Amino acid sequence: MSVCQIHLVSLLIKEHFGDIVEKVCTHLIKNGAKPLRIASQETGLKLDQVRKALCVLIQHNIASFGLHKRGFVEYTASVDRALLLVRYPRYIYCAKTLYGDAGELIVEEILQHGQMMMSSMVARVTQRLSEGGQPVTADDVKEKMEDLIHTHFLQRVPAPPTNNGNTTDANVAIPKLFISEQDLYRVPASIEVTQVEKDSSKRKRSTEDDDPQRSSKRLKIENAEHAADEGILWHLNFERFHKYLLDHEIVQAVSRRIDWNAAEVVRTMLRISELSTGLEDKLSKPISINDLMRHLPVENRMKFGIVEQYFKLLSDDQTGIVKKTDEAGGGTYIIDFQNACRALVVSTIESVVQERFGSKSFRIFKTLLLKKYLEQKQVEEFALIPAKEAKELLYKMFSEHFVTVQEIPRTPDHAPSRTFYLFMVEVGQVSRMLLERCYKALANLVCRRAFETKENKRLIEKSQRVEAIAASLQSDGADQSQTAEVEDMITPLEKNQLEKYRGKISKLEQSELQVDCTIFTLGNFLLQEAGS
Repeated sequence: MSVCQIHLVSLLIKEHFGDIVEKVCTHLIKNGAKPLRIASQETGLKLDQVRKALCVLIQHNIASFGLHKRGFVEYTASVDRALLLVRYPRYIYCAKTLYGDAGELIVEEILQHGQMMMSSMVARVTQRLSEGGQPVTADDVKEKMEDLIHTHFLQRVPAPPTNNGNTTDANVAIPKLFISEQDLYRVPASIEVTQVEKDSSKRKRSTEDDDPQRSSKRLKIENAEHAADEGILWHLNFERFHKYLLDHEIVQAVSRRIDWNAAEVVRTMLRISELSTGLEDKLSKPISINDLMRHLPVENRMKFGIVEQYFKLLSDDQTGIVKKTDEAGGGTYIIDFQNACRALVVSTIESVVQERFGSKSFRIFKTLLLKKYLEQKQVEEFALIPAKEAKELLYKMFSEHFVTVQEIPRTPDHAPSRTFYLFMVEVGQVSRMLLERCYKALANLVCRRAFETKENKRLIEKSQRVEAIAASLQSDGADQSQTAEVEDMITPLEKNQLEKYRGKISKLEQSELQVDCTIFTLGNFLLQEAGS
């Protein structure tokens, strides 16, 4: 946990949840676990304010609670979980790509609320789609949500143990949250029945009169629905989203390196084992050519011989993403995620070196990656660069921590004249350095976006008021001349300024997503390295 990470978390929490929640979260991150009353005293906030802030953080899984050995409850905040706030647009886009508009809105609602009941989520998404002009039933939305659950993108929130709807021990200091592995992705049958009853009751509600018997019957149904769905909350499985994003990066890397058919082979391998492998796993499930042939998409069917040639090409590639493990079934192959993450991060570092130092420095850097250890004279010879220029470029990369030097003394006194100086590239060290720079760059982008919004606050508010009035007039059936008159309240100069502001914000948001992609690649590599 670095200063750059804490600063970035502070900015993200403030942007999403406000000043009070940001103050509490930053205090917990900097000072570690704290009880409620101590956190209130040290932050200078009221006890009720700290309690509500902690509720928000716990709801969004950023903070957690535990029992101290002395018997009191203490609260902690997670930096890694808070940093995922910047990745929310990618999760939403991923859901839209896989499951359409309904999937997009389901993920958006969960990210906005932290965790939700299925009935509430289905009702809200159905309403939003209907308001947007897409006629859809609650059953369709529920089906999309079940697809998200069955593919492990959504999972149930651990809950305290219950006994006939009541907690087993009301006097316990903190609830013990637990959920079994088999229930994590299981949709209870009671909710399915409840949803049918809910839809039928809604249809009857518009036609029934004020008969007391019918009203009491409807109230009983609604109470039954509430009881059936109560306590079953759902939230996003971030690790599953990260696994999907990593698989997508691997497929894109293979398509750039070889071709799209090879990428389709790798995509099919990843899809077969997507639910059986986690983000920290080193190897995928072994897959034979015969199994892969059966799972290939219909539109990309290839002959056995062609698939076999692509497997040979992939297994012979120096990146080592695909490896052959056995000859059974026409040949059994696996995907090495550690090598894949290394190939992705090396490609990222190489692009940074080329953009920052130029093509000659990139040639030196690539040479060091291939040869591992080289003296300065050997670098000049292999990279075909003059001695003086190679020395300057090496020193520049060394000063920026892209290249390191290992000393090998020939005598115990470490005299410079009797010491070999070997240049090398520590990929892990460079990745950690770039990761810190990415956090700093991301914080700068967030600050700049907040500054631009603050500078144009008056104009933005005026534009929003004008748009609201114009929309209200259109809904009331007003003439176009009246709507145009309202829209003319914004002068051409102000319109030009608004366009410039929106262009800047769009570029800043795109830059944030691009930096986050780099953070994701570097973080996955360091996670694999830590596991090994």
